[in-house]
Amino acid sequence: MMEEAPPPRRGRGQALIDVSREDLDLYAVEELEERVGLLQAEIERTRSQIERKRSGRAAADALFKR
Repeated sequence: MMEEAPPPRRGRGQALIDVSREDLDLYAVEELEERVGLLQAEIERTRSQIERKRSGRAAADALFKR
């Protein structure tokens, strides 16, 4: 028996693209407010990651005195 091939992996950021294309007319106000909260949490998570990367880069630059 042959195994089925796994589905192709989605590209980076594809989920965000998919979310941005959703028809918001289908959502109730409460659902939209929840969506905004989730998106704000994701923005904060992303900003935290940017800061971690900048800190790591600054430490590496200091170590190698760029």
